[in-house]
Amino acid sequence: MAKLSTDELLEAFKEMTLIELSEFVKQFEDTFNVTAAAPVAVAGAAPAAGGGDAGAAEEQSEFDVVLVAAGDKKIGVIKEVRALTSLGLKEAKDLVDGAPKPVLEKVDKAAAEKAKEQLEGAGATVELK
Repeated sequence: MAKLSTDELLEAFKEMTLIELSEFVKQFEDTFNVTAAAPVAVAGAAPAAGGGDAGAAEEQSEFDVVLVAAGDKKIGVIKEVRALTSLGLKEAKDLVDGAPKPVLEKVDKAAAEKAKEQLEGAGATVELK
């Protein structure tokens, strides 16, 4: 079997749907016994040096971005949800209509705050958990 270059792999991934890519990542993780969230684990190790459960409880490393309400500009919110999640139009509309619902789950603090800022800029009410 011929080896694929990095560029060839990226081109193949660009042609996949989000569901196909998600299934690939799960199978890749299972096959090689790895996880795609490795950088979060490194960041989560730092509070242990702080000494005690109180420090670990204060330092949350994973956040959920929850859409509480779409607001007046629902179309803009749907566009932002699609940009953040790569969902299709119908799926993004269903998510926005079904608020409160999580848009992103178990993301790092920077990604969660950026997503919150984008959604609030579109007119949505968002909270981080």
